[in-house]
Amino acid sequence: MIIKPQFTENHVYHIYNRGVEKRNIFLNDRDYLRLIHDLYEFNDENPALNVGYFINSKSIEVEPQYLKKEKKKRKLLVEILAFTLMSNHFHLILQQKKEGSIVKFMQKLGTGYTMYFNKKYKRVGGLFQGRYKAVLLENDTHFIHLPFYIHTNPLKIYRGSTSIE
Repeated sequence: MIIKPQFTENHVYHIYNRGVEKRNIFLNDRDYLRLIHDLYEFNDENPALNVGYFINSKSIEVEPQYLKKEKKKRKLLVEILAFTLMSNHFHLILQQKKEGSIVKFMQKLGTGYTMYFNKKYKRVGGLFQGRYKAVLLENDTHFIHLPFYIHTNPLKIYRGSTSIE
């Protein structure tokens, strides 16, 4: 039985996940940039605007009605304290702003990036290996050391190992 993590307001969590079957979830630089974009775009209580609806498929130009669309003031779901993206997985350090906001953010992020990836690479189905994992940072030592761990994690590739095996 999988126990869903219970998130508490203003607490900090280490969130991570990897590609299904340990597959790469970033195949080129544009994929990494897309997830970085998604970290910003989906970190909002307001629904993300699907720009695809406003692009003229013949000219690949943004339709004028999109440019006139009034944007609502952003209401952040989470504070993103740190992140690392590796070819087959990611790490996030997040602080929940209000009840349910990490769950909402991760749902938007996972769904949005998977839809982008599947459309781009003409595939179907889940991209990630099940539900993301979440660990509460319970003490100062954990909070101080975790950023070093996730930011030095890519260096392990050069030594021939990965952190999520």
